[in-house]
Amino acid sequence: MKRQSLKQKSLSCAIVAVIASSTMASSAPVLAEEIEEVAVTGVRGKPRSVSDSPVPVDVFGSEALESVSHTDTNDVLKTLVPSYNVSRQPISDGGTFIRPAQLRGMPTDKTLVLVNSKRRHRAALVEIGGSGTQGPDIATIPSSALKSVEVLRDGAAAQYGSDAIAGVINFILKDNAEGGSFGLRTGEYSEGDGFQSTATANVGMPLGSEGFLSISGEVSQQDFTSRSEQYCETWFCLEEQDPEFIEAAKNASLEGDVVQPWGQPNAEAARMFFNAGYDIADGMQLYAFGNYSESEADGSFYYRYPNNGTIMDLRTEDGSIYSPLEKFPGGFTPRFSGDVTDYSAASGVKGETTSGLLYDFSARYGYSEVAYTLKNTINPSMGPDSPTEFNPGTLANEEMQIQADFSKELSIGLPSDVVAAFGFSYMDESYELSGGDVDSYTAGPYATQDPWDFCSADGTPTAAGQAVIDNGSTLDCSLDGDDPVYTVVGVGSNGFPGYAPEYSGSYSRDSYAVYGDLSTDLSDQLFVQAAVRFEDYSDFDSELVGKLAMQYDVTDSIGLRSSIGTGFRAPTPGQQGTTNVSTRLPNGFPVATGLFPASSDVAAALGAEPLKPETSTNFTFGMTADFNDLSLTIDFYRIDVDDRTYAISTLDVSADGGSGSAYNNYLALVDAGVVGAESIGGVFYFSNAFDTRTQGVDLVATYPLNWANESTTNLTASVNYNKSEFTSDPSDYLNDEDQYDFENFEPTLRGAVTATHDFGALSFMARANWYGSYKNSQGSDGGLIYQTYDPVVQVDLEGKYHITDNTNVSLGGRNIFDEYPEKDALGDYCCGALYASDTVVDWQGSFYYMSLNHDF
Repeated sequence: MKRQSLKQKSLSCAIVAVIASSTMASSAPVLAEEIEEVAVTGVRGKPRSVSDSPVPVDVFGSEALESVSHTDTNDVLKTLVPSYNVSRQPISDGGTFIRPAQLRGMPTDKTLVLVNSKRRHRAALVEIGGSGTQGPDIATIPSSALKSVEVLRDGAAAQYGSDAIAGVINFILKDNAEGGSFGLRTGEYSEGDGFQSTATANVGMPLGSEGFLSISGEVSQQDFTSRSEQYCETWFCLEEQDPEFIEAAKNASLEGDVVQPWGQPNAEAARMFFNAGYDIADGMQLYAFGNYSESEADGSFYYRYPNNGTIMDLRTEDGSIYSPLEKFPGGFTPRFSGDVTDYSAASGVKGETTSGLLYDFSARYGYSEVAYTLKNTINPSMGPDSPTEFNPGTLANEEMQIQADFSKELSIGLPSDVVAAFGFSYMDESYELSGGDVDSYTAGPYATQDPWDFCSADGTPTAAGQAVIDNGSTLDCSLDGDDPVYTVVGVGSNGFPGYAPEYSGSYSRDSYAVYGDLSTDLSDQLFVQAAVRFEDYSDFDSELVGKLAMQYDVTDSIGLRSSIGTGFRAPTPGQQGTTNVSTRLPNGFPVATGLFPASSDVAAALGAEPLKPETSTNFTFGMTADFNDLSLTIDFYRIDVDDRTYAISTLDVSADGGSGSAYNNYLALVDAGVVGAESIGGVFYFSNAFDTRTQGVDLVATYPLNWANESTTNLTASVNYNKSEFTSDPSDYLNDEDQYDFENFEPTLRGAVTATHDFGALSFMARANWYGSYKNSQGSDGGLIYQTYDPVVQVDLEGKYHITDNTNVSLGGRNIFDEYPEKDALGDYCCGALYASDTVVDWQGSFYYMSLNHDF
């Protein structure tokens, strides 16, 4: 057994790692001799104890995960890992249903997600702004299915491939062959909305005498919330309208008592995971795991009021005037919903040959789909013939991968054996945009002026125009007039136009990779590791990346660790192929804003170049220490990313010949053959826009506070400092506001202090979540105004009573003092929004819940 002198230190750190990962202490005492926490993430071959890992790894057990009072695994990780952030993003198209997250200030697609150490497939959604994130949907992984979660807070592209720039999250599934559990949880916000209920279950069964089958499921439901005020802006104020319109506006939104609610969506989901294994003779094991998930959610878009470019008077074919107010007399708020289907399967065989070679042959398949529905809206260009419900289309992401991994201990004359690991991988992936209803994208007659040829070029009626005038029409063809005959309105289902055939299609690629990894103990104090990986993509050049890491024990209680490595992230087929035209509200006036592929003719006409891979350099340096009962880890990190993929600031488009560059952009779209170019107000695309540096510090401390009555309060403190900045000039891609917000909008400091204590059958948990200050800006280039948000502390409290050894009930509250971030003082979040809707600081208020759990 190597490193015998450090056994006591490893064991001690392992115990406090378990305590740190638990949000509730067990009712039974945990003995040091019973636990040694190990991690399989970050090393090849033999697992290592958490304290002896050359890179920072957090390990969270099933009790920690299931005791957090959230149903979404994204929120569970946010609670446990300060450097992991996720926000609620209403009115963000598909981002309302599949929420983007961050690790160490990097978006989800720069964090590799594994299940049982196998790559997890991406979600179908590509975020239409910012980094254009397309990562796995972590919400499809129910916490009831998890044995543990390992969070590697370090770049690991040389070991695991593309995406592992910020780190790796490895979800380890339960592998019980007997017993199980079930739980019920229900709760509601103190505002009296957002009711949530979740039922979870797990059962383990034997497969013959040498195998297991563990099946886990989760069913959840949540109601919408509204943290809003009534719509009242300088361009339109509902309270200033006539009483008849105010009364009609009560039906403008399908949810809530304001015309534009801001909050969490209605949602329901059913999710299942299975994990199976069977031991064959000679140390060989067959294994398989997979999932199936269905979820549905809906949220609101911006409110449409009269004469805002959507609800406009139109001159119909018989010469009369039509207004969408005939369908929606109080205006309307489109309601957007998404049906998300996600399933996967992986299987393989692993074992050890007689020569000591460990092998693992595996194959996996993953599929994600988002089908959109849009209600309570119109296709303005269709006039009176428009329906009010549409199916804009479907997004799908599909992946298949086969992989072979090997490792072997080699004796080559060094103080310890060298663990040599190597492997091969092939992956095929595709992304598809499928068109929806024809009515969701068709250009109706009112997409152009004078669709019925009532007026001639000199402003006089044609024969057709004179005919409707003779029949009593009020038609006025005067060129200096404002007759509805000249009104042009938008194309497609308003809020989210459907995918037209010319923007639908499939985008695919394949890639292969080979890697090698060497690690060994050069002495009782020093562990070293080196890795290299080569990947080749059919749509990009090849990439070669590497990594060096070490861990050195200064004493039996103090260790140092460090790593340096290069990485990369290849733009996904979705980021290269997605097209999205949605409604934005600059200055309160809705315009259609289009996202086009960087390689498309449309984007190329505006200066875009095809995307290329992002490359990165990671550096970490840290310390682990035990000072009697106090355990401490501190890790500094720096992540430099070159050619970072990001959406450029929107380029204005206008058919007005006097609008300068906006008119030039319009002409470029016309030349590229864009249908309805005159109704598009802005165009943007993803670009390798700039270089960035993200650096920070993670600190985790644990301390058992012993009392005279021999009871113990376990204390855990976790703090993350994180700051991102540009290292190249982004002004060609981002305006002043976007540049400032990129560097300043996220809190630089975030921390959590947790205390747990047992009183016989009673257990208590208290947690303080602290968010540091952050800043927001608003305005045009050269004229920014700013708001500084003060720090916020939100306190959670939970009490648990153990009815029996196997059954317990809990009562608790999140944010029990009902703390909110400061309200928006800039007017940057208009139209009834009270708070910055995309902040990582929760703005829903207090939430109270109760739960029942039983193990069998």
